[in-house]
Amino acid sequence: MNKLRVVIVDDEALARSLLREYLSEHPDVEIVAECANGFEAVKAVTELKPDLLFLDIQMPRLDGFEVLELIGQESHVIFVTAYDKYAVKAFDIHAIDYLLKPFSASRLSQALEQARSKLAKPKVAVNELVAAAKPDAQKIERVLIRDGANVHIIPIAKIDYIEAQDDYVCYRSEGKRFLKQQTLAEAEASLDTSRFVRIHRSYILNIERLAKLELYAKDSHAAILRDGTRLPVSRTGYSRLNALL
Repeated sequence: MNKLRVVIVDDEALARSLLREYLSEHPDVEIVAECANGFEAVKAVTELKPDLLFLDIQMPRLDGFEVLELIGQESHVIFVTAYDKYAVKAFDIHAIDYLLKPFSASRLSQALEQARSKLAKPKVAVNELVAAAKPDAQKIERVLIRDGANVHIIPIAKIDYIEAQDDYVCYRSEGKRFLKQQTLAEAEASLDTSRFVRIHRSYILNIERLAKLELYAKDSHAAILRDGTRLPVSRTGYSRLNALL
């Protein structure tokens, strides 16, 4: 049997050490990296392509769910955390396992058996896992965008507008553009509707960037942003804007 290549992600050195000790009892497991934060985890997964990720949830800067969002479906994941509040939803959508700290060596062995049995099966869609594990109706305060092994963090307040581009959306912020593989509808659902409005089938606007609305043809409007950018506004988008302004 090929070795199970794993990455350990936990901001606590003691927790990583204990997990390393337990895993050393399994000769078919190879620890290819240990990460003390989410940024290191994204880099390790991108470069090493492990089979399995032991992932803490509560970490500074990037939490476990944000790591999952960034790595997509590149690794199977076992949660290792001191918090049980996300366990039920994680299991509902078939996460491999959920190790609640403190756990025993025998409990880890059970989790590894679960992982081995599921490695040959299709991976759970990570966007479903993230959506199910986060509190309902939670609106994001920042957007995470992966560029290879690098991660860009864009605070919501710095987004000017969002544009649909084929299978991606383009976030425009401070004169820069960042592509993220998601639909415009997914982006819209994660945003505060008192601050962002869908003005067109291809555009979501941060209303704080709006300078004025112009009528340029019968029943056709354009949104003029503070930096001079012009965006088309549909009839429905115009109604939505008027409701907020």
